[in-house]
Amino acid sequence: MNVLLKSAIILAPDTPEYHKKKRDILIRNGQIEKIAATIKDAGKIRTIQLPNLHVSSGWFDSSVCFGEPGFEERETIRNGLKVAAASGFTDIVLQPNTKPLPDTSSDIVFLKKLASDNACELHPLGTLTQGSTGKDLAELFDMHNAGAVGFYDHKKPLSHANVLKIALQYTSNFNGLVHSFPMDEDLSADGVAHEGAVSTRLGLKGIPALAEEIRIARDLFLLEYAGGKLHIPTISSAGAVRLIAAAKERGLNVSCSVSIQHIWETDEKLASFDSHFKVLPPLRSGDDRKALRDGLRNGTIDMLTSDHTPLDVEEKRVEFGHAAFGSLGMEESFGILNSIFSINTAIGILTRGRERFGLPDAGIKKGEQANLTLFDPDKRWTHEEATCHSTSKNSMFFNTRMKGRVYGVIAHNRIAI
Repeated sequence: MNVLLKSAIILAPDTPEYHKKKRDILIRNGQIEKIAATIKDAGKIRTIQLPNLHVSSGWFDSSVCFGEPGFEERETIRNGLKVAAASGFTDIVLQPNTKPLPDTSSDIVFLKKLASDNACELHPLGTLTQGSTGKDLAELFDMHNAGAVGFYDHKKPLSHANVLKIALQYTSNFNGLVHSFPMDEDLSADGVAHEGAVSTRLGLKGIPALAEEIRIARDLFLLEYAGGKLHIPTISSAGAVRLIAAAKERGLNVSCSVSIQHIWETDEKLASFDSHFKVLPPLRSGDDRKALRDGLRNGTIDMLTSDHTPLDVEEKRVEFGHAAFGSLGMEESFGILNSIFSINTAIGILTRGRERFGLPDAGIKKGEQANLTLFDPDKRWTHEEATCHSTSKNSMFFNTRMKGRVYGVIAHNRIAI
C-alpha cells in the first residue's frame, strides 16, 4: 500500500516536531517513509488531498458489538469493520455476545480469521465464564494464547463474588484483563430507566445508580484482595466515578470506560418513550453526565467507547418496556465528542486505551507503520438514517447536528477512504 497525503494538519502531541503543523506524508508498503512540508516527486502512487485534512494516530474503540456469528442480520463482521474504518477507528474490541458465544480458543481463532485483511483490526474478547452463565470459568489461558484481549460476560452481572476472585487470581499469571459489568441484579430487577424523577413521572421501572455503585464497590474490594487487572465497562453515574478515582489513588489496577451515549444524553430524553434511547446502563441525570464528562477529561475514566450495538428493527419498534437495550455509536463518536470537547481533547480521548488491552500504541513518525485517521474537525453535519452505514438502524443520534466528519483511515497496510 503506497499513498501520499498532501497538506495534512497533524495532531500528534507526543511528536512536538509535527504537532499542529501542515505536512505531506509519504507512505510506502504501509510504513511512513517521509514527513515534510512538501513532497513533490513520490513516483506513481495514489495522492490524497482533501479539504481541511487533519491526521491523527488511529482511533481505538474498546466496546463494539456486531452480530456474526449467529445474528448476521444485525451486522456482519465484514460490514462492521467497514463501518468502523469509515468512523475513524483502526482498532476495535469485539464484545462476546454472539451465538455461539466465544468461550474456547477455537472461537477466538475463528473470529480473528474472519476479520483478517481489513483496514480496521478486530481484537476479540472471550467470555469470562462458560456460556456466560457466571458459574465456571471459560478457557481463559487458551483464549488468551489464541488472541483474546480480555474476558467478559457481556452486560451480564457476575453475581458470584468467588468466581470473580478466582478469575482475577488466575488471569494475573498471564496479565489477563477481567471485565465485570457493574450492576446488582437484585437492585436493578426489571428496571428499564434511571431511577429518579423522570422514571417516576413516566411510570417506568427504575434502575438506581446504587445498583451500579454497590457492585463496583464489591468488585474493588475483590480486586484489592485478589490482585490482577480489572476493567469496569460503561460506567454511568457520578458515584461510580468517585469510587474508581479513590481506587486509583489507592493504587488498584483498575480501569473503566464510558459510552458516547452517556456523555451526550440524559434520562430526560425518555419522555418521548423512543426506544432508541433505551440503553444499558440507562441514561442518567444531568449531574451524572457532568461527572462522566469531567472524569473523561481528567483521566479518571480511561477510555470512551461507542458501545455500538446493532439490533433488528423488531427489537426496537415495540413498547418501550419490551424493547431491547442498545444503540449504534461508532459513526457518531467523533462528531459527538468533538461537539463537547476541544479537538485536542477529543483526539486524546479517541487515541487512548490500547495499552490496557495489551495492544501497541500508534504513532506518527518516520519508520512507523501507518496507523492513521483522516478527518475534518470543523465540518458540521446531521446524522441521518438514510446515510447510516450500519446494517441496523437503531441509533439514538439520528437527526443530531454534530461537529467533525471522518474521511477514513490508513492502517494495517490498507486504505479505507
